Amino acid sequence: MIMQPPKPDPTRRDLLHRLPKVGLHRHLEGSLRLETLVEIAQTDNIGVPARTVTEMRALVTMANRRGDNHAYLQKFNTLRLFYRTPEIIHRFAYEAVADAAADNVRYLELRFTPRALASVSGFPFEQVTDWVCDAVQRSAADHNIMVRIILSMNRHEAVSIGEKIAQVAVDRAGQGVVGLDIGGDEASYSARPFGPLFIHAKQSGLGITMHAGEWSGAASVRDAIENWSADRIGHGVRVVEDSEVAALARDRGVVFEVCPTSNLQSGVVPHIGVHPLRDMFYLGLKVTLNTDNTGVSGVTLTDEVATVMDGLGFTLRDIKQMQRTSCQAAFLPEAERAALLQRISAELDEFPDEI
Repeated sequence: MIMQPPKPDPTRRDLLHRLPKVGLHRHLEGSLRLETLVEIAQTDNIGVPARTVTEMRALVTMANRRGDNHAYLQKFNTLRLFYRTPEIIHRFAYEAVADAAADNVRYLELRFTPRALASVSGFPFEQVTDWVCDAVQRSAADHNIMVRIILSMNRHEAVSIGEKIAQVAVDRAGQGVVGLDIGGDEASYSARPFGPLFIHAKQSGLGITMHAGEWSGAASVRDAIENWSADRIGHGVRVVEDSEVAALARDRGVVFEVCPTSNLQSGVVPHIGVHPLRDMFYLGLKVTLNTDNTGVSGVTLTDEVATVMDGLGFTLRDIKQMQRTSCQAAFLPEAERAALLQRISAELDEFPDEI
């Protein structure tokens, strides 16, 4: 007799969906609606072999694939082809915020790489950033969600590109830009050449988050903390490989933006049962739960909550703690951060600790 997998509990799913959530690590470029991509592919003659949602899903999402970093990154090469006009970029940003609000995300920090949005049509970084800022502000107002923006650069691209992005971020701090990030090929390229840019950005009042400890070891986490004063670490799951680095992160109060499904799909972690999030949590590290790329991974933040509860044994009490940590780690002025924590905590208190 073939055993069928248990059916999802709609009551539990509804509860997790209603849980107020905070998302600190979400890339705009990887969080696009399939239906919108299909429409744009048809109306703007984008040269991609997909004319239906099913075909587009196979092309730009991992579609339940696991453990393939090359395939994961290839999705973004395809998605870059779509940023053809200001209207398209505006629509993508507007819809990404709307989708977060629909998942009951109350505060979102949406990050994007200006180079990725600018490359196909040669737009200035300043323009694409202004378009995203405008769309995010409109969508946030329309959907009752608080959103801030992080600009990101890639370590495998020229430092001169990073310099431009960092300056755009500093110049637009009053338009909702609150942080600076670096991603890209962590295994082959060091972030060190970009370090002075992050020092300048922090001195200018921006929050600093850096992708580290994902494709390279714990040493990259140490580097981000000790040399560039990172407030938060994107992913950082390999911090558990070095107890001294873990202790350093704990003592400095560095916050980790963990994205479990992304780690599975890109091959950083072989299966959910051994994901380092559990060890990070019990080591006393400040961990937060995030989606990374909702479109590429095919997940919502509600899905990520269910994944770590089912796969790693986290309780709703633990999830609520992570949400409070996310509030405390938001790149906001102290008064706004305190108000966010108070508001979210009051809502979280209405939910049970166990389900």
